[in-house]
Amino acid sequence: MDPGHAGELAWLRRWRLRPVGDAVTTASSTLIPVQTMSGEPAMLKLAHAPEEVRGADLLVALDGHGAARVLERSGAAILLERATGARDLVRMVADGRDDDATRTICAAAGRIHVAPGAVLEREDPPELIDLPTWFRELFANADRIGALHRRGADLAEQLLDDPREPVVLHGDLHHGNVLDFGERGWLAIDPKGLTGEAAFDYCNVLCNPSHERALRPGRLERQFGVVVDATGVERARLARWLVAWCALSSTWFAIDDDPGHAESAAEIGERALTLLDE
Repeated sequence: MDPGHAGELAWLRRWRLRPVGDAVTTASSTLIPVQTMSGEPAMLKLAHAPEEVRGADLLVALDGHGAARVLERSGAAILLERATGARDLVRMVADGRDDDATRTICAAAGRIHVAPGAVLEREDPPELIDLPTWFRELFANADRIGALHRRGADLAEQLLDDPREPVVLHGDLHHGNVLDFGERGWLAIDPKGLTGEAAFDYCNVLCNPSHERALRPGRLERQFGVVVDATGVERARLARWLVAWCALSSTWFAIDDDPGHAESAAEIGERALTLLDE
C-alpha cells in the first residue's frame, strides 16, 4: 500500500470520518472531503510543507473568526468545517460582478485583521512570519531578474522602514481562498500566517482570479479603487505595496522556473506603477 494512502486511512479511522469525495494531493498538502460521525461536512487536510502547518496553527488561533473553523488538529493533520454554500467568487467575476467579489474578499480580510488580540494573546500563539522575512527572495534576487523587481524591492524597503501598525495577515487572499460557508457567510481558508501592514493583504486580490483577468484594460485600476473604497487603506501605500507584491510574486515564479507567470506578474506590476503617480 502507498505510504501516503495508509496515512490518510489512519487519520480517517482516528477521527471516525467517512470520505465523500476523492482526495486531491498537491506539493503542499492532501485534501479529502469527509463527513463526521455526526453528519457534519468537513475537510481533512494533511500538510506536506511547513507553511501549511503554520497556516493550520493560525486557523486554530483564529477559532473561526473570519476563517474556517478547526474541528480537530494533531500535528500536520487538521480537520476543518467544509464550505457547502453555492456561491463562488470566481464564478461571480465571470458573471460580471467583479466589484462584489473584490468587496467580499476585502471584508473577509478585515475580519482576520481585527483579530490580532485573540490570536496573539493566546497561551500558545502561532508563529507568524513578518513581511521583511516574506520579501527575502525579492531582496536577494531583484538585481538579477529585472528593473521592475529592483523597483519593487526598493518600494518594499521604503514601506518596511516606515511601518504601520501590524495586524495578523492571511497572506494569500484570492478568489479561491474565500469560500461560501452558508449560514457562516464568506470565510477564508489556507492562510500563510503572516504579520504586518494590512494593506499588503489586499494586493493579491488585484492579481486574481487570474493574471489574464487582472491585465484586462482598465480592470486593475477599477478594482484598485474598489479596494480603497472598501477598506479605507491609504491609496499611495496600497499602490507601492502592489508594485512590491507583483515583483515578489514574479520572483517566486522565476525561482520555480515558470517564466510565463513570472512575466505576467511583472506585467501587472508595470501597470501598477502608473498608480503611483495618481
